[in-house]
Parts: sequence; C-alpha cells; structure tokens
Amino acid sequence: MARAIIIDTDPSPDDAVAFLMALASPDELEVLALTTVGGNVPLALTTRNALMALELAGRGDVPVYAGAAGPLVGALRTAEHVHGTTGFDGYDLPPPSLQAAEGFAPDRIVELVMSRPRDSVTLCCLAPLTNIALAMAREPRLAEHLHGIVLMGGARTEGGNITPAAEYNIHVDPEAAARIFESGVPITMIPLDCTHRALTTAARMARLRAIGTPLAEAFYHLLTFNKRFNARQWGTDGGPLHDPTVIAALLRPDLFSGRLAHVAVECHGTLTRGMTVIDWWSVTGGHPNALVLNRVDAEGYFDLVIERLSRFGIGSP
Repeated sequence: MARAIIIDTDPSPDDAVAFLMALASPDELEVLALTTVGGNVPLALTTRNALMALELAGRGDVPVYAGAAGPLVGALRTAEHVHGTTGFDGYDLPPPSLQAAEGFAPDRIVELVMSRPRDSVTLCCLAPLTNIALAMAREPRLAEHLHGIVLMGGARTEGGNITPAAEYNIHVDPEAAARIFESGVPITMIPLDCTHRALTTAARMARLRAIGTPLAEAFYHLLTFNKRFNARQWGTDGGPLHDPTVIAALLRPDLFSGRLAHVAVECHGTLTRGMTVIDWWSVTGGHPNALVLNRVDAEGYFDLVIERLSRFGIGSP
C-alpha cells in the first residue's frame, strides 16, 4: 500500500523537486494534496510556483490549497536574496493555467487527515510550520491521528542559514515549530547538518540535464540559479538540495542515519530566536521527541532524485 502524504510547501525549486519526486513514486506514496504557505516568497508566489511546477509535470490533478500568508507571531521574513523575486528565478516558465483549489490549507489538512483511518497520513513539511500549527489548533485530535511528520528544518552543529543560530524554516515561525515539537506526533527531522552533505555539484547537475526532458532542462536552470547564492557564499561546487531529503527519507530510509533526541525551539532569545536546541547527548533527561537525521549518502540520494525526475516525460506518472 502506498503511504498517504500531504506536502506542505513554500516552493522554491528545492520544494518542487521534492513534491515531483513524490508524484513520480505512486507505488510508494499517495500525494493527497499540496498546501502552500508564505515563506521563501509571499503566499501568492509560493502558490503560483506550486501550480507552475505541477503544470510543467502534467499533474494538474493534484489539488493545491493556499494557507497562511505569514507566521503566527510577527511579520513574514522572506528569502528573495536566495531564491530571486519570484522564488523561481532562473528559467522562464509560462504562467500557470491551473488554479488553487477552494479552501484554506489548515482546514483541508484537518479534513484530509481526519477523514482517513488513524495512523495512515504523514505530513511532509518543507516550509515554515504555520499551516500545521493552525491545523492542530483547529483539531486537537490531529496529532494523535497522524502517522507522523517528516520535516526539513533546524540545525544542530551547522549553525543557522538565516541567522547565526537559526535555520530559515524554523526561524520564520518558531512559535509554530515549538507547538509541533511539543505535540507528541512522531517526528523525523532533517536539519542542515544532513542537507549540507548533499550539494548540487556540476557533475550532478549535468546528470540532471542529461535526462533530456523539458522538465529536467527547466530544473537544471532553476537549481543552477538557486544554488549560486550558496556557491558564492561558501566557495563550494553547488549548494545543498535541502527539501527533497524529506521525500528521499520516505522512499529510501537506508540512505540516512541519525538518532532519537529531544528537540526544543527557542522562541524568545534576542540572538537565538528560531534555534533548534537538540539534546544529542541526552544531558537534560528530556524525552526524545524526534528522530534527527544528521547524515545522508549523498551519491545515493542524487541517484534517487535523478531517477525519479527522469520518470516525467513520455508516459509521466
């Protein structure tokens, strides 16, 4: 039986690669919906980018529900300095003819999860966790009804990528993230410690382009543009392909390793707001609330990404 998932996302090219991988894996994953949130760019653009990617892939059958425009507290901090003004800079895709489905994403998450048997739906979170926190507030039974949450966010030893202490997804809405980690739902957390091991090197990008489909060509250019920020900042060959690790962890858990640990989110620190405090060595005695994955087989991971993206073309999933 394919695992039922909902993908919560703020699409830059990383996010789109993640949900396209899921859609290319119907034997393993049943994508119930995409839900969008304000994050990398404002909500109107994250929703538009999701629709553009689905249209490029010929998957207009997948419902997209728009959700929260900003975090639970304060104003949205976007990341155009990394992703460009549209979030999809680097390649000109036509405006989507697809439209978002009716309904507010947190409400639709509740409906989709609670209408299915307990322990049968997994949330795949690639963005600030606002939609998930709002869904849990609307339906207090949601956490115990879920099979689990797999999220890309946080950091342990890598430091932050938006502040010295905080990773972007958690920093944008730490109050939402704190609620999720305190909810009791089984969580798999993929932090920067893991994703920074998987870079979009020139050789890996050449393999993507060599697929030879319109979708592969588009994402070759989108990812090349998107990863220039990290390459210039760090002097590396490419940048981390963050969000598809969430889908890869479901498809190929053997590619990853880590350990159970207690994770808390700092919501108040002047210098540390959004920091994930991971008790790796169990010094606090706190009950482990997440499986924290800190290593990935990068070659195996990119093999999987490229193989799944190569399925879009003639006879697409």
